[in-house]
Amino acid sequence: MCGADRLGHGVRIVEDIRITDGIAKLGRLAAYVRDKQIPLEVAPSSNLQTGIAAVLSEHPVELLKDLGFNVTINCDNRLMSATTMTAEYARLVETFGWDLDDIEQTTVNAMRAAFLPHDQRETIVREVIRPAYEAARNR
Repeated sequence: MCGADRLGHGVRIVEDIRITDGIAKLGRLAAYVRDKQIPLEVAPSSNLQTGIAAVLSEHPVELLKDLGFNVTINCDNRLMSATTMTAEYARLVETFGWDLDDIEQTTVNAMRAAFLPHDQRETIVREVIRPAYEAARNR
């Protein structure tokens, strides 16, 4: 057992998923990663540079989210990808119609995958992240 706490460039798990007649069939590794809810570090701009898709509309982030994978959004190497977290999320909103719920969920996923003690992660989710999104909804 490798015991991975999260998977960098985890978007590559899509290589173990087959779509036939609109139905996804997960391979053994993909099923394990989804069932164990191992966080996938997905960096859309960087992923395009490394060849996961030619354009963002073909990127598998939406498929992975819809299949129940534990997706987190990242910007990987901001200088090489010339991006920010704001820009990454803006592209997902524009391309896939993500809403505040999608952004909040992937933000919470990322916090819960942080290399901090459990209590600290949950305190940040409860006292910082959730209230910030609630405030944004009430504007």
